[in-house]
Amino acid sequence: MAEKKPFALRLDAELLKAVEKWAADEFRSTNGQLEWIISRALKDAGRLKNTKT
Repeated sequence: MAEKKPFALRLDAELLKAVEKWAADEFRSTNGQLEWIISRALKDAGRLKNTKT
């Protein structure tokens, strides 16, 4: 597994609330959901190898 590095992120309260709800709907943590969203966006943009996530 790749090393994970902590990173502070400030989000608009409404945006965070939407991510938290989405995460709960998919039985993920908020952090896990954000990681999944970013990974998916990078893959879709061709900026990340298609790795198992």
